[in-house]
Amino acid sequence: MFYSHHKCQMDNKEITDRLFEEYKRPWKLFSLFVGIALLIVGSFYYRIPDWDIPISFIMAFFAYLTAPWSLRVIIKRQWGKIPLMLFYTWFTVDGCYWLYWHFTNPQVLETMREANFFASLSLYFMCGLVWYYQGSLKDFLREIREFIQHILP
Repeated sequence: MFYSHHKCQMDNKEITDRLFEEYKRPWKLFSLFVGIALLIVGSFYYRIPDWDIPISFIMAFFAYLTAPWSLRVIIKRQWGKIPLMLFYTWFTVDGCYWLYWHFTNPQVLETMREANFFASLSLYFMCGLVWYYQGSLKDFLREIREFIQHILP
């Protein structure tokens, strides 16, 4: 009994360590920075009532934390994790948006929520694709080269 509990704790620590290793990868942090910069520029250019700087940071941050994991749950068919994946997806795409606009300007929330949901959901899964790879940029480029060499004679 003690052994299995101790082993489970070790497995959880290893999973947590690996997760934080992925969050700290320079190429992922750089792409997050570029994405936030584009969101900020877009908020000035398009002047949509619900697109401001704070919500750009909030939603990008939650997407960074959850989108690759959510996509991994779907791709690897981890059916037991689907409820948590759906919660993370909903919270990132709509929940944090609702909380922010509920307290900032409820009228904006009422008029823009539905339109935001579908735009944010597609961006969420695009972010999941960008950050899906687990490894360094060097490893990623090496694997792409090997794949291309394998399919081309």
